[in-house]
Amino acid sequence: MQRFLTNSQMRAADNYTINKLGVPSRELMERAGSAIAEQVKKAAEGGKKITVVCGGGNNGGDGYVCARLLVQNKLDVCVYDASSGEYSPDCAAQKAAYNGPFTREISGDIIVDCIFGTGLTRAVEGALAHLIDDINKSGAYIISADIPSGLNGDNGQVLGRAVCADLTVAIGEYKLGHVLGDGPDYCGAVVKADIGIVANGDYAQACDDSDIAAFFPKRPRNSHKGTYGSACLIAGSSKYPGAAALCLSTALRSGCGYVKLCSDERVRNSLAGTYPQAIYLSDPDFASDCLAIGPGCGDSDSLYGLLTGVLRNYRGKLIIDADGLNALAGRGVVSLSGADCPVLVTPHVREFSRLTGKSVRAVLNDPIGCARAFANEYRAVVLLKSAVSVITDGERVMLNLRGSTSMAKGGSGDMLTGLICGTAARGEDLFDAAVCSSYVLGAAAEIASAVNTDYCATAEDIISGLPQAVKNIIQG
Repeated sequence: MQRFLTNSQMRAADNYTINKLGVPSRELMERAGSAIAEQVKKAAEGGKKITVVCGGGNNGGDGYVCARLLVQNKLDVCVYDASSGEYSPDCAAQKAAYNGPFTREISGDIIVDCIFGTGLTRAVEGALAHLIDDINKSGAYIISADIPSGLNGDNGQVLGRAVCADLTVAIGEYKLGHVLGDGPDYCGAVVKADIGIVANGDYAQACDDSDIAAFFPKRPRNSHKGTYGSACLIAGSSKYPGAAALCLSTALRSGCGYVKLCSDERVRNSLAGTYPQAIYLSDPDFASDCLAIGPGCGDSDSLYGLLTGVLRNYRGKLIIDADGLNALAGRGVVSLSGADCPVLVTPHVREFSRLTGKSVRAVLNDPIGCARAFANEYRAVVLLKSAVSVITDGERVMLNLRGSTSMAKGGSGDMLTGLICGTAARGEDLFDAAVCSSYVLGAAAEIASAVNTDYCATAEDIISGLPQAVKNIIQG
């Protein structure tokens, strides 16, 4: 399990380590600079020229430590001072201790970016914006200290300009900005350097294979289809029959015992021959362990009426997706407040914007805060879908880092809803089902992309990758 901190959480951890544990800030800077230098030395094998670009804050201080240690190791290194002439106390001390050369050129085989740290909140403008442009155009291998300069540490948004790194050395802990928003496109590979900062608290986390394997225990031989629950999908319409097919296909691969599709007669008739193992209904089965509503249903008053009836009368686990969310957004999200069952909503960012009345930009600027607030207000689990999805019940926060851009196509949400519904039906609560299913579907998408490329991989390719994804996870 990996954890990811906000800027304020990281500052609190720094303060606790310095003021409560008694580790001097200058010692932490020494350790940070040493960790960066180790990564630079690995990249510099063969006598490469190195330029360390240092700002005037503590990130720049890390850079001066790095440069000093590289000089001591007889590497070809120089420093570009990117400050305005003002320095934090620790940075000033480290600059004074540096005895190597300076330069006014952005050149070399390796550039170490130590201009800004995670605390940057303003847009990068003027000479510093041009400096970042020069770094990005240099053709050098770029290593960023803690986070690429110009990238917001809380949400991964680019603040006007940002360094596009090949490698980022995360100091102490991973930051949310490494994985949210544009973070993955600007950070390159991210390695964490443990420098002894102690962080205590409940932070956003992300699973690995060993965590997800726990959702796939060995099935007892003495079991039957009733052992593994029943899922009911309210999905599809004459306009969107494919949504029902995709939803049904992944639910059938989830491991639950029964999968039922409630849809109009034409959809049911068209799918029965392809999926003969499913049960086809004209009305939802409220005896099902988990019920999903919305994929491909079409936004209508009748769907909203059905949904409000489900919210009042259903007692199993409920998933609301796609047109179910659109119906709520257009006719009254307050209906969620009267639910007598556990509810999971699975909006993408634009759907979530419509649900909450917040702008898309506001959601992107604080996806975790927005999702947690909604979850707490409506006592629901939220799966906010994006390149990195946020899953929260208002307290716990999980990030899904698995997936590929092959999922940036119609039908991905339908597949995810079916997989979550089946996973919840076989016994997992909605939070865990969302965590597990997002991870597994993302792993299947990576398999599909490896074979067919991100461009050419289809929903069917991703579904075909599900068995291998689960097998890889179980076998470790």
